Parts: sequence; structure tokens; C-alpha cells
Amino acid sequence: MTLRDRVTNFLALPSVRYGILGVIVFNALILGLETSPGVMATAGAVIIALDTACLAVFVLELSLKIYAQRGGFFRSGWNLFDLTIVGIALVPGAHSFGVLRALRILRLLRVVSVAPALRRVVEGFVRAVPGMGSVFLLMAMIFYIGAVMATKLFAEAFPEWFGSLGASAYTLFQIMTLESWSMGIVRPVMAEFPSAWLFFIPFIMVTTFAVVNLLVGLIVNSMQEAHGQESDARTDVYRDEVIARLRAIEEKLAAKRD
Repeated sequence: MTLRDRVTNFLALPSVRYGILGVIVFNALILGLETSPGVMATAGAVIIALDTACLAVFVLELSLKIYAQRGGFFRSGWNLFDLTIVGIALVPGAHSFGVLRALRILRLLRVVSVAPALRRVVEGFVRAVPGMGSVFLLMAMIFYIGAVMATKLFAEAFPEWFGSLGASAYTLFQIMTLESWSMGIVRPVMAEFPSAWLFFIPFIMVTTFAVVNLLVGLIVNSMQEAHGQESDARTDVYRDEVIARLRAIEEKLAAKRD
């Protein structure tokens, strides 16, 4: 067995995978402690040292993966995901600029690539993106129509909410999320325009209860398909193992008869 095979087997060990997961969670806690001025004043040097040690573990893990998988490492989307997140912390000046320093918390997202259950969720979401594009286009058309109508109907009386196409679109988005839509927006508008409910109620029914639920349905369906494909793959592997064992038994029996 070559050294590269040994490294591959080492990285595949459950203890190694769970150890990396533990380092990820621990590093996220350390990054959270860095936001506390009191903690940093007391144990800032220790926290920075622990953060550096966690980063060293991540760099070592990725280096071993690159060595073991060679060019295949860069053909995996999850490997590129991990490399990007860890690479942000290695950018020169990452500890000086506030934005880059804040982006270090993205290391917690590596849990997604380590935990199989979370990977299935993300894969299901990605599978739903093509279908979601059509839904987003439909929602954009509905919002555009609604924003034009709301601007023409209510701009003069409520310019802060419907004074422009952009303002109307933002207000309608707030209404779609049901955030203070009744007492905050619709009822004041209805005090000036009693029939305004004929516009707002259908808009809420179409966007909030129809289109949004359609998005949720697409994501759930894609997750079920991804889980079904994974189950089929496990079944195929088990079937191949059983067939191989049966063939080995048949060969042994044939050898004994001979």
C-alpha cells in the first residue's frame, strides 16, 4: 500500500471526520469569543493562538486531501467549497480588515461538507434551483404588476410607501412577508381608500400562500429525490456485494466438485 493510499484511508476514518467536525465547532466558538472585548482583554492571546491552531488543522487537512486526491481534488465542488472558506483566512491582511475578519466565521459552514445529512439538504436545494428560476420569474412579474398598480393608486396619498416603483416594490415585499402588513400599512391605506383591500388581499393570497409554498414544495421534492438517489446507490452497492459473494461461493463449490 502506497503512502497516498494510507493518507486516503486515514482521511476516510470516522474518527478523523468527527475530529474535524469538532475542530470546526470549537473554532466557531472561539470566533464568537473574539467579539467580546472583556474576554479578549483577559485571554486575547490564548484565543488568538487557539484560532491559529484550528486554522492550521484545516490547512493540514486540505493539504492531505490535495496530496491524496491530486487533480481529483479540484473536480469536487465540496473540496473547492472548503478550500475557498479556509483560503479567506489566509488572505494577507485578513486579521486587519474588518470584512475579512468577519468572514472567518464562514468556516462554520464547513460543517455542511463534513455532515452527510446537511450535504443532502444543500444538494436538494441546488437541485431545486432550475425549477425555482421559473417561480422567481413569475414572482417578479407579479411584483412588477403590483408595484405599478400600487404606485398609480396610492402614490399621491402615501408617497413614503408608494411614491416610486422601487418604494412600492419594497412595501409590497414587506406585505408579502406579513411583517406589520395590516396595522402598519394596509389599514392606514384603507382609511384613505376603503376599497384598497381588493388589491392587497389578492396580492397576499397569490404571493404569500401560493408562490412561496410552491418554492417550498420544489425544495422538499428535490430533497426527496436526492435522498432517493442516495438510497438507490446504497442498494446498488449492497446488491453488487451480495452478487460478488454468491459468485465466490459458486466458484468454491465448483472447485470442490472438480
